[in-house]
Amino acid sequence: MKISAKGRYALASAILMAKEYEKGGHITVVSISDQLGISKIYLEQVFSLLKRGGLVTSVKGAQGGYLLTRMPREITAYDILSAVEISLFESAENTVTEKAPHIDSAMKALAFRALDDAAREALQKTTLEDLVLESEKFKGEDGFMFFI
Repeated sequence: MKISAKGRYALASAILMAKEYEKGGHITVVSISDQLGISKIYLEQVFSLLKRGGLVTSVKGAQGGYLLTRMPREITAYDILSAVEISLFESAENTVTEKAPHIDSAMKALAFRALDDAAREALQKTTLEDLVLESEKFKGEDGFMFFI
């Protein structure tokens, strides 16, 4: 499965927002852009989709920005990706229905639906809280370690 840049940026941004959730403040697109190294203009498009999906709210003004609409343990990776990845969870198109509909049906039943179901199930089990905790495990690997 290949997730688009839009999906990857949405998920990374949501993880960053989940880390800040307990503080209760809004986080700006500029701040997310700086912290993740993602284009501000592209992030605005991503946040428009997240807002339309009911996953974030926005407040305008000096103290404005975005805030998750639910606690990180209540938002799944599936929620985020399905809000921004328009074609990710669409059914497979017909392949050989004209001459071999039985083969087409078999491919859909045993291969394509199984793959879609497995991906959906895995993403629905993974919450933003899980992703925050997992990211913390890798945090120390980014920097240098000095021994005295």
